[in-house]
Order: sequence, then C-alpha cells, then structure tokens
Amino acid sequence: MSGVTPHQKNSAPAAPGEASAEAPLVVATDLAKTFDVSPPWLNRVIERKPRQLLRAVDGVSFEIQRGQTLALVGESGCGKSTVARLLVGLYEPTRGGFGFDGVDAHAAFKTPEGRQLRRRIQMIFQDPYASLNPRWRVQDIVAEPLLEHAIESDPQALEARVGELLQSVGLSPLDRVKYPHQFSGGQRQRISIARALATQPEFLVCDEPTSALDVSVQAQVLNIMKDLQRARGLTYLFISHNLAVVRHVSDQVGVMYLGRLVELADKHTLFDSPRHPYTRMLLDAIPKMHDTGRARTPVQGEVPNPLNPPNGCAFNPRCPHANARCREERPVLQTIAGVRVACHAVEEGRI
Repeated sequence: MSGVTPHQKNSAPAAPGEASAEAPLVVATDLAKTFDVSPPWLNRVIERKPRQLLRAVDGVSFEIQRGQTLALVGESGCGKSTVARLLVGLYEPTRGGFGFDGVDAHAAFKTPEGRQLRRRIQMIFQDPYASLNPRWRVQDIVAEPLLEHAIESDPQALEARVGELLQSVGLSPLDRVKYPHQFSGGQRQRISIARALATQPEFLVCDEPTSALDVSVQAQVLNIMKDLQRARGLTYLFISHNLAVVRHVSDQVGVMYLGRLVELADKHTLFDSPRHPYTRMLLDAIPKMHDTGRARTPVQGEVPNPLNPPNGCAFNPRCPHANARCREERPVLQTIAGVRVACHAVEEGRI
C-alpha cells in the first residue's frame, strides 16, 4: 500500500475506508504514564527517603471521529503534552492503550509495520524555534520525512514535492534554500506544519502550536490548519491553554486537571453550560467585552503538588462545592445529561 492511499480514504470511496467510517479513528483507553523522579539510589538510602513517582497522566480516555478536532485544555503541568507524546509513540504508556483505525498503535509501533503507521500519525511541536534544525536548509527539513520513510528519493521529484508542501502552508517554493533563522516565528511554524504533512498523515497531534506566536500570527496559522483539515480530511488532537483558540478550532473539548479528564463535551455545550467547577472557573477567568460591569470569578488557588496529590477529588482544595465525600472519594468520569464529567457535586445535583 502506498503512502497516498491512507489519506485518500477520506476523499475516495474505498471499501476499507467505508467500513471504518462510523468508528472513531482515535481511541484512547485508560491511558496512564508514571515517571520515576526519585533521587539516586544511594541518596535514598542515606536520607532514608522512598521512591517518588509522578503520575503525569492517570487514566485518560477519549475518542476522536475522523475529520474532527478534540482539544485538550488545562493549566500548565496537567498532563496535556504527555498525552500528546503517548499518542505519537514518544512515550510508552504505563497503563492503558491507544487504538488508531482499529489497530493497537503501541503494539504496532514495535513491529516493522509500525513505520507505516507512523506515516499516518504526525506531530506539530510547540516551539518553532527549537523544533527546526538551525543548520539545515528548509529543503532538508521538509524532505527528511520523505527520505526517512522512502516515499521519495529522486532529487528533482523531492525538490518539487517540498515546493508543493511549502505552497500548501502559504510559503513560496523559493524559500526552500533558506535557513530557519531567516524566517519569523509564524513562518517557522508553517515550515513545521509542512514537514508534518510530508508523509500525508491522517492524524496530527498539535502540542500548543501557536502558544509561542503573536496573536495576529496565531490567527493566520490556525486558519491554515483549518483549511488543511477541510481539504485533506485531517483529524486533530489540539492541545492548548488558550480557551479562545480552542473555541475557534475544536469540535470537542476535554478539560484536564492533574493528569485526569474532569469534563469532556462538544464545544458548544462546554462553553455555553460548563458543568465541572474547574471548567467554570477557567471560563469565568476569560475577559468578556459585554460583561465589563460583572465581577469575574478568578481561578483560585494553585495546582497541588503532583508528587503529593490530595485525597479524593484532586480539585477539592480549590473547589467551593467540596464536601466530605469529595475529600475522600475520587470521582470517575461518567456521562451526566449528555456530558462526561467527573464531579460528585454534579452527580448529586448540588450544582
């Protein structure tokens, strides 16, 4: 099967694509990742300290339909970027699994056939200044996936293909002879997008792709990504802490707190009627032009130390609705009135 075929399933009628059209393209089931952040063994023995484990992601489950965008939001350190790296195979999960188009992706990544799967899953990194090799020309940067996956080897065809990819993200084919330092931040991120598109992927994991850019440039990059999604039928996992950006790009939104999903709903439902107290606090903190006279509720307190999370619901020290049950029993993500939410107060009808 050629590298073009998987992508063409979105636009050309084919039996395999038709068979899986109704099933989610991406299925994460109870994904968890724990890091051992203990001091060296000798230090632990001398100081008589136990091992320290950081549960960066602790049981995250979601689905993404083909051609749609799921956005993950939350404060820094809540585990969003760890989820991204789990989905592209940069991290091995401690628990749980990731299914892609009906295949166990993490098992497939370890086999020779895993290279074919990696062509269909690509990632756009957060910092366009750090993710591009400053010693390589743009031609080499964008062509690297084509050579690595043996998609194209002829020099002239490779040059033409790089020119097409640069044009698809609003750059000139003539830019391929330049170095990254000759571009602005927004242009560098476009080069990163072109590189990610080189293997004609179906699923793009976008780890805060606009957070390092100016607001005006953010809009340009986001519009390019939306246009590419419509033209190519791409599926996105979009990670951000900017709720205005999330509202612009997403179909579904998942809110994360201390490694767990606390609310998962479609975009309109979540922004119009948030259920979880943490989601409400995040939305109340956004300045609104028409509510200049209304007092806003800031996000109170700080995220607890992830090495020593609180008992029960992790949000209970900051939650105005917390009771004894919240401090003792950890809520599970369950469907309540069409929204998946992990909150005892919502479950009991207290809010």
